[in-house]
Amino acid sequence: MKKIIILYCFLISSPLFSQNEAIQSPDGQLKLEIAVENGKAIYSVHYKDEVMIEKSPLGLITNEGDFIDEMSFLASSKDKISKSYTADKIKQSSVDYQANTLKFTVENADNKQLSFLFQVSNNNIAFRYELPVWGETMAIIVERELTGFKFPSATTSFLSPMMESMSGFARTAPSYESGYTADVAMETNTNQNGYVFPGLFKVGNNGWVLISETGVSSLYCASHLSNYQNGMYQVAYPDMKNNNGFGSTGAQVGLPGVTPWRTITVGETLKPVVETTIPFDVVEPLYEASQDYKFGRGSWSWIVWQDNSMNYEDQIKYIDLAAAMNFEYILIDAWWDKNIGYDRMKELIQYAKSKNVEVFLWYNSNGSANDAFMTPKDKMHTSIARKREMKWLKEVGVKGLKVDFFAGDKQETMRLYENILSDANDYGLMVIFHGATLPRGWERMYPNFVGSEAVIASEMLIFTQDARDNEAFYAALHPFSRNAVASMEFGGVLLNKFLNKGNSEGQERLTSNVFQLATSVLFQNPVQMFALTPNNLEDTPEYQLDFLREVPTTWDETVFIDGFPGKYVILARRNGDKWYIAGINAQKETLKIKAKIPMINAGAELKVYEDGRKSGNKLKTMKHKKNQEIELIMPANGGVIIVN
Repeated sequence: MKKIIILYCFLISSPLFSQNEAIQSPDGQLKLEIAVENGKAIYSVHYKDEVMIEKSPLGLITNEGDFIDEMSFLASSKDKISKSYTADKIKQSSVDYQANTLKFTVENADNKQLSFLFQVSNNNIAFRYELPVWGETMAIIVERELTGFKFPSATTSFLSPMMESMSGFARTAPSYESGYTADVAMETNTNQNGYVFPGLFKVGNNGWVLISETGVSSLYCASHLSNYQNGMYQVAYPDMKNNNGFGSTGAQVGLPGVTPWRTITVGETLKPVVETTIPFDVVEPLYEASQDYKFGRGSWSWIVWQDNSMNYEDQIKYIDLAAAMNFEYILIDAWWDKNIGYDRMKELIQYAKSKNVEVFLWYNSNGSANDAFMTPKDKMHTSIARKREMKWLKEVGVKGLKVDFFAGDKQETMRLYENILSDANDYGLMVIFHGATLPRGWERMYPNFVGSEAVIASEMLIFTQDARDNEAFYAALHPFSRNAVASMEFGGVLLNKFLNKGNSEGQERLTSNVFQLATSVLFQNPVQMFALTPNNLEDTPEYQLDFLREVPTTWDETVFIDGFPGKYVILARRNGDKWYIAGINAQKETLKIKAKIPMINAGAELKVYEDGRKSGNKLKTMKHKKNQEIELIMPANGGVIIVN
């Protein structure tokens, strides 16, 4: 038997092995093929024998050699990976990951080697480029990547366009805060700036594909999808105008080196897309947590009461609100240093502690990248200033910080993210990023990272009618795209009828209270800063407040029940032995749907939060029967919640 195994390993590693290779998932349903044809490396993806991605290019362009033409096959080898890990900040707390691997090595006309490493698990593919030392060359610049995604012509897309560099408020774009198009022909994807990760695609009647990337650290730039051209999308590196034009658009790589992982999630239904953990399966923690970080909910005055609330008296009101709601945190936003001051902030922090409420403080990341002027400024972009500030934060008992106004995806900016996170961990501080890029595996890579905005978040509901008109539409997209691959710091659950301090006229909210409560479950982030206001303690039904007093922010399991991106979604999430089932309806008509909830045992008592006139907007209880299909009724812009 040993001789057979040795011979098998020799055969699959031999340079004489075929220039065409294939690898399947452990269940045999997902298949990836790679080949060198006419000097070019290409790959394709099939699921259940259906084409999901047609022959698409692979390759890199570097300042020390290109891998686009005249490539020759050298060797291939296969292996298996099996690992288990725990994670307290993503949609599933315990993960078992099994994958088959394929390493496919080529060389260019200059005899320089490049390998493509594929890991194929059930419903997921992760792959990256691996670069060895090239003779005496130990450092290169990767200038461009040819990785392409060519979908069958019947495919439709669900995408968000990349924002124009150095545009928007105080030239702080791109910040992943554009709208979405849903279920549109690929030919309409003509935005010259491309499209942000993740990208969701419906491949005719064959199934779904979610494209993203993970494992981006200070060692590489982040990337995105190009516009649709030449029949496909390609991986695109940052625009030169990012970061006020400073820094390379490519990646500075020491050899041997690797690129981040490109990820492809494939399913006949949307279930694998919603439940995927691939962004975390292929990365590892980069450092140990300096302490056990505590997650939870918080109050936040700025979102509704805005800049004028950044004073001592109003922050006392929001601390009291957090205490009344059993929230763990308060977030004190921009201008606190000017309007409250460092000395009085110490007093405020002590008052919060007396109410069992901990504090997050806001900071401007900017020093030279854009025109963002809010303060505290010039505290986070250099090591000396950052460590001095974090030392003070630890001394006064602050538990976390929210850092805002990053502009771009260059490696230069990735270094800033990592430096802030690493230094913050040294001082026992959690970090939220705002006005920022998509997290790419960071929940697992950085133990004190707790979420990024990177979405049209609740602040836009305050600022624009378009965001209010499309609130339900966007909310019904996030579980299938943005929030499927990373934590999403949305800052939601707005219970004011009018989204301002007066709550009497102005920016009218178009979604129901139950819709808002449902998003606390649908939107996954381990620290949730909710948009409640002090008046909600008096003008909101007590049973709804009680729901928010108890709803968790971390989950042990996530199960997709039903939905279609941009139309409606129903998810189940488990914390301990308690299940929360939440749904929202973005369609213009009332949705009546029968949903199976097999995760809840027969005979269990259910709390049902319903919407609409017929429900009376009240809480009701019922017994769950064996194999019962529960009929859920959600009006337009409404929702439903079931708790066992």
